[in-house]
Amino acid sequence: MSGRTQIYGFHAILARLRHHPEGIHVIYLDQSRRDKRARDLIKAAEERQVKLVAVEAARIDEMAKGGRSQGVVAQVDPVRLASHLDDVLEALTEPALLLVLDGVTDPHNLGACLRSADAFGAHAVLAPKDRAAGLNATAVKAASGAAESVPYITVTNLARTLRELKARDILVVGADAEGAATMNEVDFKGAVALVLGAEGEGLRRLTRENCDVLARIPMFGQVESLNVSVSAGVCLYEARRQRT
Repeated sequence: MSGRTQIYGFHAILARLRHHPEGIHVIYLDQSRRDKRARDLIKAAEERQVKLVAVEAARIDEMAKGGRSQGVVAQVDPVRLASHLDDVLEALTEPALLLVLDGVTDPHNLGACLRSADAFGAHAVLAPKDRAAGLNATAVKAASGAAESVPYITVTNLARTLRELKARDILVVGADAEGAATMNEVDFKGAVALVLGAEGEGLRRLTRENCDVLARIPMFGQVESLNVSVSAGVCLYEARRQRT
C-alpha cells in the first residue's frame, strides 16, 4: 500500500481510467448501484483490464471517511505530472499561462480552480505548501478529472517564486478588486502568471507587492466579490480569448 492514495467519485475515477489506468490498483463499487453511471464505469474498467470489486455501501463509506463518494472508491498511485516549475516551462511550445493561488484553503475551491485551469489551457497551478488546501481526495473529486491533466505545484515561498517568475520575463498579474486596470486591459498574449487570493481575504500584502500589475474583474451587480474558482475562470478565459 506504500505510496498509494484513494480517490472517489465517478468523474475522478473515470478520468483516471481514461488517462492513467495503469496507476489504478482496484476500484470498489457499491454493489447496490445498477444505474448507467455504474454500468459505464464497469465497462471502462473491463476495457482497460482494471480490477473492480463490488462491496457493501458501508465499506465504501468507511473508505471515503465521510467524503461524498457516490458509491465508488479507487486505490491509485499518485499521478506523475510535472512536479517542478522548470519541467513545465521547459516543455512549453507557447507563452506560459500559469494560475497561482494564494491562501485558497478549501479543497472544493482548489478542485474547481483546477477545472478552470484545464478548461482554458493553463499550464500549471501553483500554490504555497502552507496555508493551502492541498491535493487531497476532496480536491481531486471536485476537479472532475482536471487533477489528472494540470500539474499542481507547491512552493515553499510564494513571494520568492513570484520574483523568480518575473526574472524569467513572466508577467505577474494579481487579481484585486482595487486594481487600477481591468482584466481586459491587461496584455495576456505573452507569458503570464495570474495570481488569485482567497474569497473575502484577497491577496496577502507580500503577494501584492510582488505583482507587476493589479487588475480587477469589472462588476456590474450588487455582490462585491466572486468565488475564487469563478474568478479564475473569468480571468483565464480572458487570457485565452486574447491568445486565440
